[in-house]
Amino acid sequence: MEQVGAAVTLFEAGDPVWYAGSIGRPGSQSELHLVDERLAGPKPSTLDFAPAAALPLTALTAWESLFDRLRLGPDSRGTLLVLGAAGGVGSILVQLARKLTGVEIVGTASRPESRDWALARGAHRVVGHRELPSGIDYVFSPHSDGMIDTFARVMNPYGHIVAIDEPDGLDLLPLKEKSIAWHWELMFTRALHDPSSRAQHDILREVAGLVDRGVLESTMTTRLDGLTAANLREAHRIVESGSAIGKVVVTAG
Repeated sequence: MEQVGAAVTLFEAGDPVWYAGSIGRPGSQSELHLVDERLAGPKPSTLDFAPAAALPLTALTAWESLFDRLRLGPDSRGTLLVLGAAGGVGSILVQLARKLTGVEIVGTASRPESRDWALARGAHRVVGHRELPSGIDYVFSPHSDGMIDTFARVMNPYGHIVAIDEPDGLDLLPLKEKSIAWHWELMFTRALHDPSSRAQHDILREVAGLVDRGVLESTMTTRLDGLTAANLREAHRIVESGSAIGKVVVTAG
């Protein structure tokens, strides 16, 4: 942290921090950011900045999905289906669910390397994207387009789905017969509509502690050194390929 404002109480200049910030402010690919202290947390002391940078956005999304939307906890049981379990959010969500809940985790993956990655992160089993088992109680969905009928078929009554994507014209009516609940998750909601909340500061502090205790690990798989146009294009290419495992990190140099 380069500087702090006069009203800042959670940090001092020079403190190593991590955060996802707000889409209400510019700067996602800039060298310096202006961020509300309530959206930032202390960086894990056991991680360098690059592997630490892979986690805040995805860890916040995963945490809010599991614990705020699905209301899971240590005593929760049932089966959680994680679509794209080797992806950016899936990679940390699987870890959190395995360590902090009692649910069985079924991940989806299409290639041997992504299946192995998901299993290593804590999935109890991994199936193909089109091989979804029945008896599902909870679903984490980053890919909901064309999946509603399938969810209605494989899920138990009174199940819960949390989605982070934005498919056009989504028809949820097939879920009604089983009274399946649909939840949206956008980790920027707090920054945009609940600016007085320091919940994300608290979540990031908790996640940092879990990392430092060896409970969670970074999901960085690709590191591109240098904040250059070429590296930014390459990072976007990898993510947009749809086959990336874990997270891509671009460093300042």
